[in-house]
Amino acid sequence: MKAISYSRYGGPEVLEYGERPEPKVGPDAVLVKVRAASVNPVDWKCQAGYLDGMMEAVFPVVPGWDVSGVVVRTGVSVPEFTEGDEVMGYVREDFLSRGTFAEYVAAPVRTLARKPRTVGFEEAAALPLVGLTAYQVLHQALLVGAGDTVLVHAAAGGVGSMAVQIARHLGCRVIGAAREAGLEQVAALGAEPVRYDEETFADRVRALAPMGLDAVLDTIGGPYLKLSAGLLAPGGRLASIADGEVLALGGRYFWVRPDPTDLAVLADLVDDGVVSVRVARTFPLERAADAQRANAEGGLNGKVVVTVP
Repeated sequence: MKAISYSRYGGPEVLEYGERPEPKVGPDAVLVKVRAASVNPVDWKCQAGYLDGMMEAVFPVVPGWDVSGVVVRTGVSVPEFTEGDEVMGYVREDFLSRGTFAEYVAAPVRTLARKPRTVGFEEAAALPLVGLTAYQVLHQALLVGAGDTVLVHAAAGGVGSMAVQIARHLGCRVIGAAREAGLEQVAALGAEPVRYDEETFADRVRALAPMGLDAVLDTIGGPYLKLSAGLLAPGGRLASIADGEVLALGGRYFWVRPDPTDLAVLADLVDDGVVSVRVARTFPLERAADAQRANAEGGLNGKVVVTVP
């Protein structure tokens, strides 16, 4: 099969397009014909070796965790799917090797759900990581509910925009922090936008929530994480997906995990019109390095997706 892979840590320049063996399908997995795979910052961070202390790399590594496609073969103990099912997944294992930037991926069933009916493969591929992250951190770490006032950082970004929509669906009042270019999008999602400016940020949020915040979802870390901790109401909850310093501030450092039930809920939210995912740019598989560069440069109003013929 055709695939993107890398044999050493590095930037986009280490990515190679060529032939790789078609993956074997274990008892609890299915073989998916990939139609699209989205790019996430964690992809190029893993590729650069930033997670080497956490995840073993079995070279050559095919990058990518998000995927959408069609089931072409099932493992011997898989009743959940049959040939022809359209699926999406967050296909993350405990090591780096068998990613989704390929014509085929062997995906454990614990990483998959059926694709939303109302969107195409590109949008479906853009959903799993950002959608699961937002959904799980809001439900499991922040325990948000109706009436809560929630601050979401980088609310125009991938995880942030999903968190705004899900929190609004749960009945929360949402304050969305963003750069100037993203404020209009944040407002369109139903949040009250606040522009990033270290000198005035805390005062702007206090003006909107003088009694304090019930929950903060941090996606950027650094100085704004510390500022946010000081904006919490008594009993307020703080969680970060970007900065382990949140632990010293009394909050929770959160990592998303594959979960087929949560993925199915997200698919229903998309089909019900509650959540939408925006694709900013697409690249063919052989141009995955350009897709990675576009994601790393940022400033896009949506996800970057790699498509497979």
